[in-house]
Amino acid sequence: MAINENKLHELIGKILGDAGGAMTGALAIVGDKLGLYKAMADGAAVTPAELARKSGCVERYVREWLCAQAAAGYVNYDENANAFSMSPEQALVFADENGPAFFPAMCELIAAMYIGEPKVARVFREGGGVGWHEHDPRLFRGTERFFRPSYAQHLLSEWIPALAGIEPKLREGGSVADIGCGHGASTVLMGKAFPNSRFVGFDYHDASIARAREIAEQAGVADRVRFERAAAKNFPGSYDLIAYFDCLHDMGDPVGAAAHAREALKPGGAVMVVEPAAGDEIRYNLNPISRVFYAASTMFCVPGSLSQEVGLGLGAQAGEKRLSEVLKQGGFQSVRRAAETPFNLVLEARL
Repeated sequence: MAINENKLHELIGKILGDAGGAMTGALAIVGDKLGLYKAMADGAAVTPAELARKSGCVERYVREWLCAQAAAGYVNYDENANAFSMSPEQALVFADENGPAFFPAMCELIAAMYIGEPKVARVFREGGGVGWHEHDPRLFRGTERFFRPSYAQHLLSEWIPALAGIEPKLREGGSVADIGCGHGASTVLMGKAFPNSRFVGFDYHDASIARAREIAEQAGVADRVRFERAAAKNFPGSYDLIAYFDCLHDMGDPVGAAAHAREALKPGGAVMVVEPAAGDEIRYNLNPISRVFYAASTMFCVPGSLSQEVGLGLGAQAGEKRLSEVLKQGGFQSVRRAAETPFNLVLEARL
């Protein structure tokens, strides 16, 4: 086959950019963990020695880290002052954990991806799956930190108000089940906003439930938010709102989960399903956002689903049509798109 030199160079350039980003991601984790980004968030120019003093780190390592960050465009370098600084935009992305675009959390997910690669590669050959609990703890922590800013930005202001009649119920005093709650970011947000309601986060992962309880205590909502270990097909109680935040596609039997939710839903209640944004056909998903979701799906979501009974393997790019089919197979009569963002698809299901 003849080689097109221009296309080859273009591909190599793309790969170099991807490789540089993947390698710099490890340094972003270091910067987040050691407080280097936060020490620069005020925008003041610092030398490596000054940043080392501010962060309590060794200057020689800090100097190399800063040079790598500047080469990546994550911080700025002033050659006249031989000093480094962060713009407000860089500080927002790298130092503001509660901001709308906190990048180091994604890097933790990437780290967990590489650590879990041998397990996932094995099931490519042998079949079966890799359970969520079998991954490195960075996956659990990174997931909570990655999704929390989006939930904080949209859940209370857009998603819940889009569900007909639900917000008034929660203000008066309703009941909510957050299925697959992980570390409870979404549950705690709702608990803060609706003090008259009661919230239960359910997850099968013991370590995540323990961490969620700690977060609820720290947030001061433990009086109305609790976390229990239960699977999506057997959680107890009945609720005005049953929510699935970025987890329905991870379940081995999402149809069975939907059927149980139907039984647990109070009259007039609703099910809210938040999923990664995706089109219904592959051709609509060949873009940078879906690239991230497909990669995470390959390493986490599909192996997780295939490790469970049924093992439907929806994947993180299932799309509205397929998700609606699953909910209707579970017994819901009405499924509609209630809201959306560039990264999220929010469906409302009712009896």
